[in-house]
Amino acid sequence: QVRLVESGGGLVQAGGSLRLSCAASLSSFKSYVMGWFRQAPGKAREFVAGVNRSGVSTYYSDSVKGRFTISRDNAKDTVYLQMNSLKPEDTAVYYCAARAATIIITTMSYDYWGQGTQVTVSS
Repeated sequence: QVRLVESGGGLVQAGGSLRLSCAASLSSFKSYVMGWFRQAPGKAREFVAGVNRSGVSTYYSDSVKGRFTISRDNAKDTVYLQMNSLKPEDTAVYYCAARAATIIITTMSYDYWGQGTQVTVSS
């Protein structure tokens, strides 16, 4: 059974930091591109960051570039999202997703999704 379980969300003041984790139970974690998405109330889910299978290549949305860092540990089947300099507009439910492919994509065409973790940034 495939599962993606996010953790690390919470309430933080603007300017603060959080580190999200996503533990995956996949038959071969290193065969999957991993992504983080977020969905704010009343808005569509949007791409935040992606990492390729080896962890060498990453891609970010313009809104988080320079503040967020995605990484993965293939030995632990886990992907991370380090979020620094958080802003109130970063408030959303954050989801991790897995795609059996070689290329990072920014659309919703991922194979598996987690249940999400809430991040709230107060001003």
